[in-house]
Amino acid sequence: MTPPADAAAPGPLRGLRVLDLATLFAGPLAATLLGDFGAEVVKVEHPGRPDPSRGHGPAKDGVGLWWKLLGRNKRTMTLDLSTPGGRDTLLRLAATADVVIENFRPGTLERWGLGWPELSAANPRLVLARVTAFGQQGPYARRPGFGTLAEAMSGFASITGEPDGPPTLPPFGLADSIAALTCAYAVMTALAGRELTGQGQVVDLAIIEPILTVLGPHPLWYDQLGYVQPRTGNRSTNNAPRNIYRSADDRWLAVSTSAQSVAERVVRLVGRPELAGEPWFASGSGRAAHAGVLDEAVGGWIGRHKAEEVVAAFEEAEAAVSPVYDVRDVMADPQFAALDTVTEVQDPELGPLRMQNVLFRLSGTPGGIRWAGRPHGADTDAVLTELGLSEAEISALRMEGAL
Repeated sequence: MTPPADAAAPGPLRGLRVLDLATLFAGPLAATLLGDFGAEVVKVEHPGRPDPSRGHGPAKDGVGLWWKLLGRNKRTMTLDLSTPGGRDTLLRLAATADVVIENFRPGTLERWGLGWPELSAANPRLVLARVTAFGQQGPYARRPGFGTLAEAMSGFASITGEPDGPPTLPPFGLADSIAALTCAYAVMTALAGRELTGQGQVVDLAIIEPILTVLGPHPLWYDQLGYVQPRTGNRSTNNAPRNIYRSADDRWLAVSTSAQSVAERVVRLVGRPELAGEPWFASGSGRAAHAGVLDEAVGGWIGRHKAEEVVAAFEEAEAAVSPVYDVRDVMADPQFAALDTVTEVQDPELGPLRMQNVLFRLSGTPGGIRWAGRPHGADTDAVLTELGLSEAEISALRMEGAL
């Protein structure tokens, strides 16, 4: 089963070659993001132990659906890097590539003779992106770790949840996804550096770090003020009203008033204009200190109206509100439809699939989804033949167990 003809625009990364050696989410998702905009991504998996994402979550007809998303726009091949033949083949592949993405524990590639000295000798212009839980150095570097630990260690879990409840972890790969976005950015930054120096380099990305960045100024607040943000549920310590409120027809709606003018519009809308004249109302922190009063006013008004009426009234008042969606609402929403946020992809195994589209729209060189995740090892022979290996060499690698 060969990859379908690429009917989408080639994308601005056409000509960039990426070897995806990573498993599960952060590293592979970074490669997916590059492939979405035209990079040729070759997914390298162990012959007997495919990427675990193939079996993660629900499946249809025995085919993992998460892999269909994570593996899109990738050619798939098998290679056991711990074998001599696998090592030599990977070095030959690296000589043709621009980027290698891996997430083995520090020291693993080195043990196989595939560390940075060997890879850069094979290709001095190569960018090696190393995505691990804790980075390549430090006391935790060799510990096993996943995004869950980053969500815990970064401080994210400690500020998430109700004030009287436990720290709360997200029910999805938040830290991994943030790390993947960061990794794609880091790779492009390293490639820009290559244009200046002519040399490749190593990207050392620890999953514990990007999520700490998106949490904002917590270290700065602690450093300068000794302030540790508590759990506040759906409220904010920076502004109010900001919460989730239940409508008369039992729908939940989110309200945000980060801007002073929006906060004033909301209290006028809900029939409490006198609140805007209170001295404490003039700042976000002042409003947050009186969140109970504001929640009672806003929540009481929303509770007397149907969700559709609330959204219409807020829109007319130019105030920010949104129903709380589940995936069924996302799939039916006209704004997402207008943006083609969830798009249809034809798949030879499962037929038409709907999945998230590429992350952003480019007016001149747009990206696109050429195909969904392909079967394990589907392109092994094709990739190796393009590399210059003969049928006899490929057979010998199979006999060795390298493929």
